[in-house]
Amino acid sequence: MQTVTATLQALARGEVSSRELTADVLQRIERLDPLVRAFLTVTPEAALAAADEADRRRAAARRTGEPLPPLLGLPIAVKDVLSTRGIRTTCGSRILENYIPPFDATAVARLKAAGVVIVGKTNTDEFAMGSSTENSAYGVTHNPWDLERVPGGSSGGSAAAVAARMVPAALGTDTGGSVRQPASFCGVTGLKPTYGRVSRYGLIAYGSSLDTVGVLTQTAEDAALFLHLMAGQDPLDATSMDVPVPPPTLQRREDFRGLRIGVPREYFTEGIQPEVAAAVRAALDLMADLGATIREISLPHTEYAVPVYYLIAPAEASANLARFDGIRYGPREEAETMWGVFYRTRGRLFGPEVKRRIMLGTYALSAGYYDAYYGQAQKVRTLIKRDFERAFEEVDMIAAPVAPSTAFRIGEHTGDPLSMYLEDVFTLPANLAGVPGVSFPVGFDDISLPIGLQLMGPHFREDLILEAAHLYQQATDWHHHQPDPTEDEE
Repeated sequence: MQTVTATLQALARGEVSSRELTADVLQRIERLDPLVRAFLTVTPEAALAAADEADRRRAAARRTGEPLPPLLGLPIAVKDVLSTRGIRTTCGSRILENYIPPFDATAVARLKAAGVVIVGKTNTDEFAMGSSTENSAYGVTHNPWDLERVPGGSSGGSAAAVAARMVPAALGTDTGGSVRQPASFCGVTGLKPTYGRVSRYGLIAYGSSLDTVGVLTQTAEDAALFLHLMAGQDPLDATSMDVPVPPPTLQRREDFRGLRIGVPREYFTEGIQPEVAAAVRAALDLMADLGATIREISLPHTEYAVPVYYLIAPAEASANLARFDGIRYGPREEAETMWGVFYRTRGRLFGPEVKRRIMLGTYALSAGYYDAYYGQAQKVRTLIKRDFERAFEEVDMIAAPVAPSTAFRIGEHTGDPLSMYLEDVFTLPANLAGVPGVSFPVGFDDISLPIGLQLMGPHFREDLILEAAHLYQQATDWHHHQPDPTEDEE
């Protein structure tokens, strides 16, 4: 499977039709997904019909000269927390097992207007609550590099699908690292935009002040194209911002000269896997060789990111998930009283991690504890945001590891929620501050598992960090490496 850019060029030249491309994608899903389990829903009939329509439009345009949508005929996948009209959207939860939205999320609608062909919905931790895609009610997604390991989460299905080259691109969401961390674990590129850059309308909410819609691709160049098409103010989302959208091209710089990259000392902690630290340092050395100025900086409140996030996000989840009660949404577990319906439905159909976070959030918001927990967490969040603002007065962007380790084994952290939460220690601060981040591969560990580096930039400067990631990818080939999941079966 080629990159998005190369695939679009092949379609434009007539070297392949959208139907041929979509049929190839569906065949690859059929062959590999029983091993990887990246998809919850596959839509072959609708995808092939959309591909045929794309081919008809392209043929007509050759006669008339009519301009065509930029992604016409490109097959993609969508994380199963984004509403898709007429396609089941479960959030990885039994409570939405048969939910079929009557509308598209704005990000999905804009990509459909750009011509994409949706081939299916990808697996996710239930309601995006997790770092490994082990919390899905429909089974665990496996990392294509090692089927005994997790792909990361909660956008693990999307990352695994792109890594295994089942699709050239997939949408994900990032509330605390859920695009960047699976991108790192699976060896692909993952973009988390600035909060407010891409509309959240139609994204089934987890943490409303943290959720962002992102994308997983093979390259930064591909991610930039998707951002350009998804971004922009949306009247259906009051938190979307009216800020100029960056261009889709990343060809303005020849090297890193003039770019100041800050490396926070707090991100190289004692528990970091040595190969991860070495690969990130080597990538920074290459950027320096290409002209970047690398300097150590401090983000002093980083240590508070995990407790702050795990107060704010569960509190928001407690409110957002109140609607799933067996009456307004989802299946119903019958009982003699209304409260009995609530208790049975939510108790039986929510998974353990979702229930854990709802209880944490409800406690943090409860009378007598609000100021001590949620209120204090919001104050510290402001301090974390100010750390970034001060840093960006000195540097253009911040570079850091994405995760303390490479992909861990399935089941390794399931009995210890705190150890699982600590997997997000390097990604949470960007969400709390609302800044953009991009993860891309910079090497492998001693057992051939991918390692990612993240670049974080000032608000609405996705163009800057994507350009830097693109320059690095022009000088290296880590992003060209791909796994063969079938090797584990031989």
